[in-house]
Amino acid sequence: MPWFVLYTKSRNEKIVAEKLRAKDIEVYCPMIKRSRQWSDRVKVVEEPLFRSYCFVKLDERRRHEVFSVPGLVRYLFWEGKPAIVRDAEIDSIKSMLAEVDHDLIHIKPLHPGTQLTIKSGSFRDSIGTVVRQDGRIVTVVLESLQMVLKVDLTTTAIVG
Repeated sequence: MPWFVLYTKSRNEKIVAEKLRAKDIEVYCPMIKRSRQWSDRVKVVEEPLFRSYCFVKLDERRRHEVFSVPGLVRYLFWEGKPAIVRDAEIDSIKSMLAEVDHDLIHIKPLHPGTQLTIKSGSFRDSIGTVVRQDGRIVTVVLESLQMVLKVDLTTTAIVG
């Protein structure tokens, strides 16, 4: 069974995940722990790694069952079809969250003009500028090599 991506209302990720679990639907909502400073104390809070997203693993025929849960907006689509995430990608997220200090995890969008460094593959340590992003494919200009490169974020590590 594939993992589908659900888009939730803002700040509804945890409650949507709980309600889906109550309906015996396998759901994964990756959470990270962050230290938050209040005027009188520091508190560790859990927040979603991907804001407004949850992943559900269910049979295609059962996809409609999720819509009875309040706080759910829709499925995320990719090229006209429901977006699917591979088991290996979910496992990678779980491993990263188990092994990496959560204070070091930052999700940043790649806007045109963003400077980044490629950290794996043939162009390792090359510095480039984002021209555009189409889903997981990022078009980067490498000025030092006078070339334009398309980078697949699922196979190449980058640091922005």
